Amino acid sequence: MDRTVFRITGTDRLEFLQNLVTNNVKGLETGLVWAALLTPQGKYLADFFLVPEGDALLVDVATPLAADLAKRLKMYRLRADVQIEETEVGVTRGTGPAPEGALPDPRDAAMGWRAYNGAPGDETDWDAMRVAHIVPESGVELVPGDSYPLELGFERLHGVDFRKGCYVGQEVTARMKHKTELKKGLVRVAVEGAAPVGTEVLAGDRPAGVLYTQSGGQGLAWLRFDRADGPMRAGDATVIWDGQRP
Repeated sequence: MDRTVFRITGTDRLEFLQNLVTNNVKGLETGLVWAALLTPQGKYLADFFLVPEGDALLVDVATPLAADLAKRLKMYRLRADVQIEETEVGVTRGTGPAPEGALPDPRDAAMGWRAYNGAPGDETDWDAMRVAHIVPESGVELVPGDSYPLELGFERLHGVDFRKGCYVGQEVTARMKHKTELKKGLVRVAVEGAAPVGTEVLAGDRPAGVLYTQSGGQGLAWLRFDRADGPMRAGDATVIWDGQRP
């Protein structure tokens, strides 16, 4: 698990983040907060865990997304009393008994705990766990500049708050929630065979979506629901969706 942890300090740190990210930072009073930074057009840029740490907070983000996230946060900082620094804090996780200081993963109880104090993790098959519970991964199902958070399960996984007020991309996200029915989204599918992550799913000759993580004969796929009827193809694999949305 390749993660980078930033520390944010300063008297304006909570208000600063509250005005930027999809979730309500007041959740830090009780544990981890999973949130994302979006483009003004409502598309995903990065998701991360906010971690309470006394008079500071930590930001736990996938390393490939870390540099761009830090750059964007510093761009939005302007004159706010906010300092952002990279740390050497390590991240561990597990689904067994939680060690002292570990915090529950807020997305789904099945995703176990995360720790930032050097506690050892365990050998959970995380791909299998994510497929079973339809949990997207940074840089895999969650594609910067392309994904819409509601299509990838952010509401179900407690990653967006519709009552917290404005944030970057809020208008588009709220419109998708209240004024439209989602016609595309991330679902679990049966997979016969295998295909590289990111392989296009075809229903006949028509594009129907993209196949991502696969484990134990199942996978995660982003599908156009109106085209995902019957067996589909993804490279050399057969993909079948049972019509169930999470």
